[in-house]
Amino acid sequence: MRKVAAIHDLSCYGRCSLAVILPVLSVMGMQCCPLPGTVLSTHTGGFGPVQRTDLTGQVDGTLRHWEELGLRFDGIYTGYMASATQIHQAMEAVERLSGENTQVVVDPVLGDHGKLYTSITPEMAQAMGDLCQKAQVITPNLTEAAILLGLAPDALLDQRGEDLAVELSGQGQRSVVVTGVTPEPGYTGAVWFDHTTGASGTTVAVRAPGEYPGTGDLFAAVLTGSLVMGESLERGVSRAAHFITRCASYTAALGTDVREGVLFEPLLPLLLGDALAMDDRI
Repeated sequence: MRKVAAIHDLSCYGRCSLAVILPVLSVMGMQCCPLPGTVLSTHTGGFGPVQRTDLTGQVDGTLRHWEELGLRFDGIYTGYMASATQIHQAMEAVERLSGENTQVVVDPVLGDHGKLYTSITPEMAQAMGDLCQKAQVITPNLTEAAILLGLAPDALLDQRGEDLAVELSGQGQRSVVVTGVTPEPGYTGAVWFDHTTGASGTTVAVRAPGEYPGTGDLFAAVLTGSLVMGESLERGVSRAAHFITRCASYTAALGTDVREGVLFEPLLPLLLGDALAMDDRI
């Protein structure tokens, strides 16, 4: 069975981070091995003051133990980090736990809507750029793309061209998926560049009503699972974008509190095996 190490936070309430990554990768037929750097009582999107427990020391110990066991992973997916130290730990994990064909996917969680998250320091932004250098695939949103390019966080909010993904690839060293692009009114999408083929493109999906926390984590989890299954980047981006659109539409129709995130659980069967890959209606 394929194994993916997921290095992220764990929010105990609200659908984001490891709470969505674990079930998504599991239903896609692989073992998800979580490595949480922080445990939070809820996600930070509107539930008030959050109780946090830092697990930086636990991460070090887990990495040592996994290395002693000789573990190697088919995929390593990194997301939110609470400090520059944790970002450096993620770099160590990539170096120590990768095999010959490991897919390393980095979601450089730094900000959104033209602003840095309040917890992000310049040191963390620099370290995240270094972590991206070790990835096969990075999945920034438009704000994070600007930060990685050394621009103001709001410099690329109107960007929609595929050349942005190419620019972030480090002269073709890695694949890039830039999320949160608006190709035309009423639609959302992602621009991508595949470093293995040199191809680039734009994946478009209908924009569902509402804006939900955790959809970036959900997107990157589905994409990671798709890549570990051996699918192309283009197919993985399409799979992830359309699955999230379905989840958001379903959630909006039920009228649940936006803070809860998208109700993805009833739609997980769409990701079973190759079901989504074989059904282009989804």
